[in-house]
Amino acid sequence: MIQVDKGSEFIARDRAYQRGVVLGFSRLCKPADNAFIESSNGKFRAECLNAHWFLSLDDVCH
Repeated sequence: MIQVDKGSEFIARDRAYQRGVVLGFSRLCKPADNAFIESSNGKFRAECLNAHWFLSLDDVCH
C-alpha cells in the first residue's frame, strides 16, 4: 500500500488503480497522519529527483 494525501496535486490515482496498487488516503485535516510520508518525500525529492530529470517511468526503473 502507498500512503497518500487527498491533495489536488495527486493525479496518479487512476494509473495506480490500473496497475493494482492499493492506495491509503490520509484523513482530511489531519496533517499528523502524513508527517512521516511528507518528511520522506522531501528527502527523496532533495536527494534524488532534484538531481536527476526523468522523462518517463521507464527512465526511473532503468
